[in-house]
Amino acid sequence: MIRVAVSGAGGRMGRLVAAAVADSATPRTDGTGVHPELELAGCYDPAHGGSSVSGHEVSTSPGAVAGCDVVVEFTRPDVVMDNLSEWRRLGLHAVVGTSGFDAERIAAVRAMWGSGGPNCLIVPNFSIGAVVMMRLAELAAPHFAAAEIIELHHDRKADAPSGTALATAERIAAVAPDQHRAVVGEELVDGARGGDASGIPVHSVRLPGYVAHQEVLLGNVGETLSIRHDTTDRAAFMPGVLLAVRGVAALPDPVTVGLGSLLGI
Repeated sequence: MIRVAVSGAGGRMGRLVAAAVADSATPRTDGTGVHPELELAGCYDPAHGGSSVSGHEVSTSPGAVAGCDVVVEFTRPDVVMDNLSEWRRLGLHAVVGTSGFDAERIAAVRAMWGSGGPNCLIVPNFSIGAVVMMRLAELAAPHFAAAEIIELHHDRKADAPSGTALATAERIAAVAPDQHRAVVGEELVDGARGGDASGIPVHSVRLPGYVAHQEVLLGNVGETLSIRHDTTDRAAFMPGVLLAVRGVAALPDPVTVGLGSLLGI
């Protein structure tokens, strides 16, 4: 049995994660259920103390997660590093879904986490389809002259670009570091050409009605390739969360980025 805590349990994603973990402890007979080896054992969220999530009272004390095996971190970019420091001190494996992990912040986590003891898995996107999308972009990029990324999210997302867009840009840049364009036009409006992420232009859209969407555009003379993934319901993230919770302890490195190694891609 894996004892699981949720940090940020009172938020939208935290509540979904808590429900998914709690539901996974109930075997199903219709073939759609997940393996019953997880137990929801702690809920932490300073902003929602005293509320109830999946039958558990939410605590404002980080000590509420002590004694668990894995903590799932769905909080905010401004508090996540302090939380991770605490989970490392408590000896907990951490699965991180909080946004804002660019290369610099990931390097900071590696330095803080060190080696030995528990593992930390940072996941830019828990959607299985999104992981496949990023891998396809990585495969395609060396065969095209240039790439750009458009990511679209709900208007309550705390940061831009998304972690998925940053991770995709880093992977494209690693396999195709040189962008070849005939003309790079002058911006008549600041930001019109998007932001620079690892040398890849990234455009962020924030509108009501979206959940999480990304399109990678790749171009050659005479042809283009579009790779797009759409998430229409946050429930799509739960299989990836549960996969991460089950697999984080067995990862070979103390800090890992993405679900790719757990999916074998």
